[in-house]
Amino acid sequence: MDPPLSLTRPTMFDLQKTAELEKFLVEAGLYESEEQSAKREEVLREIDGIVKEWVKQLTSQKGYSEQMIEKANVVLFTFGSYRLGVHGPGADIDILCVGPSYVNREEDFFVTLHGILTQLEEVTELQPVPDAHVPLMKFKFHGMAIDLLYASVSLAVIPPVSCILCNICACSQIFLLHLSSIIVMHSEYAIHLRYCF
Repeated sequence: MDPPLSLTRPTMFDLQKTAELEKFLVEAGLYESEEQSAKREEVLREIDGIVKEWVKQLTSQKGYSEQMIEKANVVLFTFGSYRLGVHGPGADIDILCVGPSYVNREEDFFVTLHGILTQLEEVTELQPVPDAHVPLMKFKFHGMAIDLLYASVSLAVIPPVSCILCNICACSQIFLLHLSSIIVMHSEYAIHLRYCF
């Protein structure tokens, strides 16, 4: 990771100019309202519930034990402008869904999950893009634009969100990812490190 350009603390002039810039951005409508922010969080909670139920259904359909079905999990990470806090009103939410080794992108994500999403009234403009450099599904959820990506890692049980990035990126699991998954995971890990240190 590159060192910071400067460790010098901001001057009073810097702070004043920052406040003026923030005031201008608010007046120009480039920050979303608290109501819009709350809606984004609710959308993320709903999508999280949908994909968690999806992976449990798949675990059952693939013949795994009741114990495995109970433990079946995926975790969601946001990235891009929303994760960095630089999004404006109407910006999309980029979401990475990380799932277990037995849930694949080609059939389980682009066929099974796609089928579930087509049945939901809150989902519109659903467009799978499996041949993109980083494959994804684009759609609107309650009118909010979503880019949903999937990465399968070589773990049978996905650990809690608090430790999954360290588990995946600090060990050999990452070498068993599909190339496009590595690209996405690397980007998310870089953002994660930026927030942690």
